[in-house]
Amino acid sequence: MAAPNQLDPYASPRTFYGSELRREREARGWTQEQMGERVFCSGAYIGQFESATRLPQPELSRLLDGILGSGEHFQRLCHLARKTRHAAYFADAAELEQQARTISEYAPMLVPGLLQTEAYARGLTRSALPSASDEEIEGHVRTRLDRAGLIDEPEGPDVWALIHEAALRTPVDGPGVMRQQLLQLSGMGRDHRRVTVQVMPFVEGPHPLMYGTVLLMTFADAPPVAYTESAHSGQLIEEPGVVAKYRRSYDLARAAALSPKASLALIESAAKDYADP
Repeated sequence: MAAPNQLDPYASPRTFYGSELRREREARGWTQEQMGERVFCSGAYIGQFESATRLPQPELSRLLDGILGSGEHFQRLCHLARKTRHAAYFADAAELEQQARTISEYAPMLVPGLLQTEAYARGLTRSALPSASDEEIEGHVRTRLDRAGLIDEPEGPDVWALIHEAALRTPVDGPGVMRQQLLQLSGMGRDHRRVTVQVMPFVEGPHPLMYGTVLLMTFADAPPVAYTESAHSGQLIEEPGVVAKYRRSYDLARAAALSPKASLALIESAAKDYADP
């Protein structure tokens, strides 16, 4: 992680935000801890913004403008820095994915985004955004595939995908697309050294994560976080006690699921069901 004084302030809106925050803090003789106390967060959290390792947050920027008497300076910089190809509610989670050492996801109805094929991602996007233009659809698909490239990076995260059997049985864009997707999913589980796939079978019944999508991330030098998502909204959860509860629920669900070996056999069996007649 680059130290704040090593950052080029003009490299990006985010680094400019960080350099401005550091400049204002040091002009007042405050430590990061002292500034954090004034805006109800830790000094380490302030340090993440100064070093540009974390996207600026709208509410924090409003509080900073208040204590610094800077009008809407940091709120405007925040708006500029948060421009992203991702949905606004997912922007912070997408950013943290790039820094994560481990990513553990439970997906109740869909193959997780990091493991999707292009055709499968396109089919999902068309169904979710029926009024979108072809250009918009392709933009979303490209963004999702770019995310998936994270897995193959030399220092990429370990990925644990826990998928409900419903995701295997819900056809997306025809049998050919589904067969290709399931074969890729099983291939990743078999051949990729950092990817583990498990399936929660229908016969298991209720389980601790049955209420929706959950994404858990851990980091080398920051506390773990959880992210939950529904159709048009998502929530990043950083409260340690709540994150710990999600971790516990994930561990219980993972223990109830099929073993990785049995899961891959079920995925490959489902892929055969989508074979062309």
